[in-house]
Amino acid sequence: MNIKENVDEGLRSIQSNLLRTVLTAMIIAIGITSLVGILTAIEGMQNSVNSSFADLGANTFTVQDKDANNRRNGGRRKRIYPVINYQQAGDFANKFRSEFGGTVSLSANIGGAVQVNYQSKKTNPNINVIGADEPFLSIKGYKIGLGRNMNKSDLENSLNVAILGQEITNKLFPQIDPINKEITFMGARYKVIGVLQKKGSMGGGTDADRLVIIPLANGRGLAANRALTYNITASAAGANGEEIIEAGRGLMRRIRGDALGKEDSFEIERADAMAKNFEDISGYLRIGGFGIGIITLLGASIALMNIMLVSVTERTREIGIRKSLGATPSVIRFQFLIEAIVVCIIGGIAGLFLGIIIGNVISNIISSGATFVVPWLWMGMGMSVCIAVGVLSGIYPAIKASRLDPIEALRYE
Repeated sequence: MNIKENVDEGLRSIQSNLLRTVLTAMIIAIGITSLVGILTAIEGMQNSVNSSFADLGANTFTVQDKDANNRRNGGRRKRIYPVINYQQAGDFANKFRSEFGGTVSLSANIGGAVQVNYQSKKTNPNINVIGADEPFLSIKGYKIGLGRNMNKSDLENSLNVAILGQEITNKLFPQIDPINKEITFMGARYKVIGVLQKKGSMGGGTDADRLVIIPLANGRGLAANRALTYNITASAAGANGEEIIEAGRGLMRRIRGDALGKEDSFEIERADAMAKNFEDISGYLRIGGFGIGIITLLGASIALMNIMLVSVTERTREIGIRKSLGATPSVIRFQFLIEAIVVCIIGGIAGLFLGIIIGNVISNIISSGATFVVPWLWMGMGMSVCIAVGVLSGIYPAIKASRLDPIEALRYE
C-alpha cells in the first residue's frame, strides 16, 4: 500500500467518525492558534515599532534632563541636577550646527493634561502641548497629513498657530476640514495650520495622536512665569551614530560645565533605543509564547493518542482482515500513523488561519496602525510541530495495531 492509498484510507476513516475527528482536530487547532497567534501578535508589534523609528536613523539622539523619577537608590538619595534651560539649549543648537553641520530641534513640554476646545466640542484633559521649532517634525519622524508645518514667519513672530494630532482632529472635527479653524486651550486661541498623520502610541514617549504643537517662543509666553525644561534633538546626516552621539555628549558637558571625571548632568537617549529595547523584550516574549503553544499542543497530543487507541480497538476486526489479505505490520503501522498526521494537519491548517487573524487583531489593539503580518517562519514551524505531534500521538497506537494477532483479531466482536 503506497502513501496515497494510506492517506485515502485515513480520510475514509476520518469521514466515518466525523464528529470525533472534528473534536480532535479542534483540540489541535486551539494549540496551533495559541502558538501562531501569540507569535504573530509579537511580530506585528515589532514591525510597528520598527516602522515608527525607520525615518529617524541611528545617528539621531535627544539630550534631556537627568531622570529624577527615582531620587533614591539603595537607600541613598540621588543627586538632583539643574534642568536644561533655554540658554543652554540654544548654545548647544548653534555650536552643533556650526561644528558638525547637523540638524537640531528644540522643544519644551508646555502642558501635559490640557483640554482643547472647538465651539461646543472638547477633548478629554489628556492632551500634551509642546512648543517646538520648524525642524521638530522631520527630526522626530512626524509627518504632516493635512495642511502645513510651521514656517519661519510663524516662529519669528510667535504666532498663535497649532498643529494637531489625529485623535484631537477626529474628536473636534469629525466631518469638517480643521485647517484655519480656531481652537482654544490654556486660556488662549490658536489657528489650526496642520494635522499630523496617524502614528500611534508605539512611536515613543507621549502619544503622537494626542499632541498639540505650537511655536516654541509662543509656548514660552504661554507658560508665563513657569520654568520650562528643554529637550534637544539632534542628527547629523552621514555621520557615525556612536561618534556623533559622543561628540554631542562632550559638547553638552562643556556647555553645562560638568567637571572632568564626574557623571553627566543630563541624559542622552538614542532615537532607536525603544525599538532596540522592544526587540530584546520580544525575544523573551517569543520564547514564552512558543512554550505556551507547546504545552497546549502536548495536551492535544494526549487527547489524539487516546482517540487513536480507541480507533485501534474499534477496528480490530478490520486489522485482522487486512493482515489475512497480506498486509504487513509495517503497512498497518504506516496506515495508522498517516491517519494521526492527517488529523493533525487538518487541525493545524485551521489553527494557522485563526492564529494569524487573532494575532493581527491583538497587535492592532495594542499598537494602533500596525500592518497586517503573515509570519511565514512561524507558520512553517507551527506545521512542523503539528506533524511532530501527529507522529508522537500515533506511533504507539500504530505499533499496537501492527502487533495484533490476525486470528484473534478476526474473532474480535
